[in-house]
Amino acid sequence: MSESHRRFARNPGRGAPAPRRRALIPIWLAWLAAATAGEAAAPPYPVVLTAAQTELSRSFEQLKQQDVAPYFLSYQITETRSAMVIGSFGTLTYSAPSRERQVRVDVRVGDYALDNTRLLRSGAPDPGRFTVAPVPLEDDPTAIRTTLWFVTDRAYKSAVEQLQDVRTRSRVQVAPEDASSDFSKEPAQHSIEPVAALAVNTKAWESKVRKYTAPFRRFGDLYDATASLSANQDTRWFVSSEGAAVQTSETYYRLMVSAVSKADDGMELPLYESYFSFRPEGLPDDATVLKAVDGMIAQLAALRKAPLIEPYTGPAILTGRAAAVFFHEVFGHRIEGHRQKSEMEGQTFTKMVGQGVLPEFLSVVFDPTLRHYASTDLVGAFSYDDEGVQARRVTAVDAGVLKSFLMSRVPITGFPSSNGHGRAQPGFRPVARQSNLLVLNSRPMPRAQLESLLLEQIRVQGKPFGLLFEDIQGGFTLTGRTIPNAFNVLPLVVYRVYPDGRKELVRGVDLIGTPLTVFSKILAADDEVAVFNGICGAESGQVPVSASAPAILVSQIEVQKKAKSQDRAPILPAPLAEGQ
Repeated sequence: MSESHRRFARNPGRGAPAPRRRALIPIWLAWLAAATAGEAAAPPYPVVLTAAQTELSRSFEQLKQQDVAPYFLSYQITETRSAMVIGSFGTLTYSAPSRERQVRVDVRVGDYALDNTRLLRSGAPDPGRFTVAPVPLEDDPTAIRTTLWFVTDRAYKSAVEQLQDVRTRSRVQVAPEDASSDFSKEPAQHSIEPVAALAVNTKAWESKVRKYTAPFRRFGDLYDATASLSANQDTRWFVSSEGAAVQTSETYYRLMVSAVSKADDGMELPLYESYFSFRPEGLPDDATVLKAVDGMIAQLAALRKAPLIEPYTGPAILTGRAAAVFFHEVFGHRIEGHRQKSEMEGQTFTKMVGQGVLPEFLSVVFDPTLRHYASTDLVGAFSYDDEGVQARRVTAVDAGVLKSFLMSRVPITGFPSSNGHGRAQPGFRPVARQSNLLVLNSRPMPRAQLESLLLEQIRVQGKPFGLLFEDIQGGFTLTGRTIPNAFNVLPLVVYRVYPDGRKELVRGVDLIGTPLTVFSKILAADDEVAVFNGICGAESGQVPVSASAPAILVSQIEVQKKAKSQDRAPILPAPLAEGQ
């Protein structure tokens, strides 16, 4: 049994590495943890790119003399400069920079139609981690080339073994439903972006994280209270035997504030505030952050007293961020190209191109070229993907009708080419992944009208209440076969809405369901748009993504009880509590 299970979540930590594919792949989406220090502009033609091109040309020509010759070779070298500052309860807990370089080597033997990467029903090559190694941090061409030489040799030997296994298994297994090639031919791209310059005032941010977490000291029922500033400078060099030569460079800033409390019944109650920007001046000022901290403290106090809600089906509104995560999980993962080809996947939408999959007033696009939307920077933006293909806007759904899939260089029936969505964490093989998801609404209405329609649905269905999902932690989805092809969205703040319009804060539920059923229940959407920035983990590791959507009204949703700890709250009073 092999299934896919992926999660979109907000996590105040740095995030655990995404696990490799196995019988059931958990795919976590944690909040982006990023970092950096200043860097001068790149020379006209970077030393790293030149060294990589030189060694690639030499290695490829010599390997072509072997009995099993490669038809494709590429290097992607990634340098990450980072710095992180973390504070807790008014004190500094971590402050340090870091820097690393590593290379991913892709050697393909066979040909474009059938090569060593083919995914078979069993004994298949691992689509996750493959040949990767650290690269010297200094721009020494000889040292860089020596590393590439050795890693290329290792990758080639592994590729030859994989091809033999693929050919053997292809002879004894039934023919695949999708007989398209294993790799697409794409135009070689040439682009050199300047190395992004970034400076972090570490001392200033050490003071800020102390200031942001100091208010939490007054309360003895908060068990974790953290603020973190992370900044990251990622520079990537990509070269291939097809002639591609691409340098991209980007900086990211992330400010996270999180706190966790616990109800008397043991249920943990987390809350988060997260801010992302490509520029340091795009982060909020102290007054804005401290106001959010006060709001979190008040919200956690209310959640500790909020009643539990039992499993329920009925009408609900998912506000913008909740709806954004909902579409990321329920729709976005199911239109990633390689999932249409793998016969281990559920292939929910594979045969539905040209058919209605959403209400006609909704469209869905993915646009990695868009850096700013709804007054927010979008972390899923990039200019070239991790296969050296130029990023482009993809209209997945137009007026409710499915039009396209997100494509890497793995072709599928009807879609022979990449649309610039082959993505991977350094050290992983790229597959089709999401970028900036935008849900577009052609029939917007004011929030008040959407809430009136919710009350109408409560009355028509004879329900004692409906639900309003106000804030969201994340979610996960199952896209494979055998086990239920379902999703689970993890709310943070939920209200019970009564027929008279009264709202009551509740806790203890997760939003669950299956994709085709829940899409058929969407009735309306409002005129407000919210953005959720995060990190999505899947077969190709963790990549930054964003999702944006208006609030949506669903005529029927289902909730189940949330998991909770059996541990009691601390027996001893906290030393930081007021009066202790």
